[in-house]
Amino acid sequence: MCLVIQILSGILLSTHYTANIDLAFSSVEYIMRDVPNGWFIRYVHANGASMFFIIVYSHIFRGLYYGSYMKPRQLLWCSGVVLFLLIMGTAFTGYVLPWGQMSFWGATVITNMVTAIPFGGQTIVEWLWGGFTVNAPTLRRFYSVHFLLPFIIAGLTIIHLALLHKDGSTSPIGSDTGVDDVPFYPYYFAKDLFAFTCFVLFFGVFVFFFPNLLNHPDNCIPADPMETPKHL
Repeated sequence: MCLVIQILSGILLSTHYTANIDLAFSSVEYIMRDVPNGWFIRYVHANGASMFFIIVYSHIFRGLYYGSYMKPRQLLWCSGVVLFLLIMGTAFTGYVLPWGQMSFWGATVITNMVTAIPFGGQTIVEWLWGGFTVNAPTLRRFYSVHFLLPFIIAGLTIIHLALLHKDGSTSPIGSDTGVDDVPFYPYYFAKDLFAFTCFVLFFGVFVFFFPNLLNHPDNCIPADPMETPKHL
């Protein structure tokens, strides 16, 4: 559900966003001020990313607790790890797009960490930047990657579900006998409906009442390569 929300809201945002270092910040403000319900679409997309990670981390901790990484579900776990890495990459590239202070300096600091890779680190980071520093080519590349990755994630999610269907999910006691299994309806249906309702209420509180709580104030300032945020 989170992935569907992110893809739909992201497509709507992309119709108004401009991947240009001189216009990116202004295009986000245009979405907020002049696009009908643009503020809602942006806040859904921004806070939806945070909700996505809350659910993903809960899912990972559940898998660790139930031993979902053990035989015969190794492939299922590995596909989940790849999904998690792709989600992190999508979130990082998306955070750069508003081109505020934290977007610019976040991209600068995190991509510079790639230079720690022996031998080819500097070459890789210059390829990521499209030059010798974070600039216009970087923003265009990150925008392209950010638009592409969710569809790759959607495809890999189908593979993840297929692997889950092959071996089934784990249980709190680690039993795979199926003796104590309960039918999906009405038990799991009621559980999922309750979880969905709680999620929508929790999500709605952030979108409508605290939309910038998970954002950083410095990202409301246009990117300035000559001024480092104080806390950095």
